[in-house]
Amino acid sequence: MPKIVKPLTDVQVKNAKPKKNHYTLSDGKGLFLKITEQGTKLWRFKFTQPGNGKPNSLSFGTYPEVSLLEAREKREEARKLLAKGIDPAQAKHNAKLNAAIAAANTFESLAREWLVFKVGSWGASSESYARKRLEKDVFPKIGNIPITDIRAPILLEVIRKVENRGALDMARRVGQYCGQIFRYAIATGRAEIDPYTPLRGALKTPPKNHHAAITVSEFPEFMKAFKKIEGRMFPRNRILFRLMMLTFVRTSELTGTEWSEIDFENETWIIPWHRMKMGKKTLNPRKVDHHTFLPRQGWELLRELHEYTGGNRFLFPHIRDHEKHVTDFVITAAIRRMGYTGKMTGHGFRSLAMGIIKEKLGYRHEVIDRQLSHMSSDTYGEAYDRAMFLDERKEMMQRFADYIDSVENAQVKVARSSSKAK
Repeated sequence: MPKIVKPLTDVQVKNAKPKKNHYTLSDGKGLFLKITEQGTKLWRFKFTQPGNGKPNSLSFGTYPEVSLLEAREKREEARKLLAKGIDPAQAKHNAKLNAAIAAANTFESLAREWLVFKVGSWGASSESYARKRLEKDVFPKIGNIPITDIRAPILLEVIRKVENRGALDMARRVGQYCGQIFRYAIATGRAEIDPYTPLRGALKTPPKNHHAAITVSEFPEFMKAFKKIEGRMFPRNRILFRLMMLTFVRTSELTGTEWSEIDFENETWIIPWHRMKMGKKTLNPRKVDHHTFLPRQGWELLRELHEYTGGNRFLFPHIRDHEKHVTDFVITAAIRRMGYTGKMTGHGFRSLAMGIIKEKLGYRHEVIDRQLSHMSSDTYGEAYDRAMFLDERKEMMQRFADYIDSVENAQVKVARSSSKAK
């Protein structure tokens, strides 16, 4: 007949004093309190390991940190595991291991690993922007939380804080970054859910805005404003701004131009496809080089610029690191000084050029589209683009530059070319 053990009382546990040797007080069903010679009181649970029948014990903590009631609750949890054939000591070890793994796999640690992974397909500038957004808006809130503990309401609160600043497009980007990080964690076996997906209907939709651009009728006043600040600009910045007007390429395509792309002898500047917007696509990049067709005025500017930066890799090297090129901040700063913030952007020169060339010079839309390096909507458009409009575009770019000169000199007398319009 098994020995009946009288359960302990709170008073017994509290008043248990140390002795010369350690001793135990049993509460029954395997639970006992060990009192050491130093007076430390340790909760222990004796059990027989499932499968092999070997005796083992499990620590439940110390008294009074773990009360008698709490120790009994832990005992019942262990007994339930034993009833299922699970070793409670091994289960505790596994729980600690999983907790350690979760602590190591915080959102920030996974995010930084994901950023390194993305550099290969994004490029350094995109990675830098994403990292800055995460460091400012996400890591301070959830960076140290295990990624498996983050649920949709927690992530929603993070994104809402960005929304509340009125930065709706930025909030959308932050959410997309977080969603990609969770999916990366799932793919690498360190998370099971993506809490961003359910949030899409709960986030504000940013309005679709085009890049700010002045109209054709506003161009003369714009040029007057530019002339007022041009004399105070650094020569390289002045040339960058004028080339932006003359070529209307994308700002990154201009600021990132290398001297190796410039052929003064034949007066050609061809931007290689891998620097073009559609050439940077990870999937199915458009491998078509872009002919910029610099007008006479543009080549004069480039020859002047060569005197300043011809010994560098880039036309417009960064002032502190010549292995890097400038950003579009130079153009943005000039526009701000002219008083056109919110009315004009570097990208806006593309819209402006489209308007001038169609309205004032009368060229067909598809010719201008090819100069803008827009994708053709025709079924065989890509093959067609490679061979057609080159001579027409070269002529068009010179007439466009001449029009800018005439506006600058307040002598707008360019007649509409009916021969070009169809």
